[in-house]
Amino acid sequence: MTSALRFGKTLNQQATDVTYTLHYAPDNASLIVRLALEEMGQPYRATLVDRRVRAHKQAAYLALNPAGLIPVLETPQGPISETAAILLWLTEQHGALAPAPGSDQRAAFLKALFFASNTLHADLRMTFYPDQYAPGGEAALLAGLAPRMQRHYAIFEGLCGTVPWFGGAEPSVLDLYVAVTMRWAALYGPGARWFRLGDYPRLAQSAALLEERPSVHAAARAEGLGARPFTAPEACTPPEGSAL
Repeated sequence: MTSALRFGKTLNQQATDVTYTLHYAPDNASLIVRLALEEMGQPYRATLVDRRVRAHKQAAYLALNPAGLIPVLETPQGPISETAAILLWLTEQHGALAPAPGSDQRAAFLKALFFASNTLHADLRMTFYPDQYAPGGEAALLAGLAPRMQRHYAIFEGLCGTVPWFGGAEPSVLDLYVAVTMRWAALYGPGARWFRLGDYPRLAQSAALLEERPSVHAAARAEGLGARPFTAPEACTPPEGSAL
């Protein structure tokens, strides 16, 4: 494994001495966490989990996350896994990228965030690895997932710009999460058979705005994502590691 230390502009003065370690693989779910850390300006160390040698299934990594899934974020409170849990913890620690606990906007935001994590992301993962979920029945699984995924993105298209902290001028962890899944849907899923960014103009506009942000530029450089990682995604060419 190799590691690199990334520094952003710290927004929370109480967190200036905090360094996180993000265990990542290029263009994996760790990308969403990297984007959040960059957007928050939090210092972190990015440590490669080399999928080519299945490092995420080896003892050292399983000690951090017994499920063997990427990412893990090491924090002063211990290692955290599960993408939505990491994002929510970060927003609460640093008071950024989400409505504050107790806010009247919180419930609607959390409902959308966990729909992204528990439903959209979970179903999307099945399109990447149908053999793991339906050995011998991959075609039938993908046929059933296609309309489900279209409905999921149609729901987010309707929420974009209407749910607080989603599709606005300033990004939230929900914006980052959904934009990354759209990248994956275009690149790694069944692709044109069910996903076209042009079918979701609000989401496309939100993704284009994200691409202008320094946080996205930094993550794209670190993971080899290209100039337009969300609206015109290309297969990643990372300086280290592999997406698959």
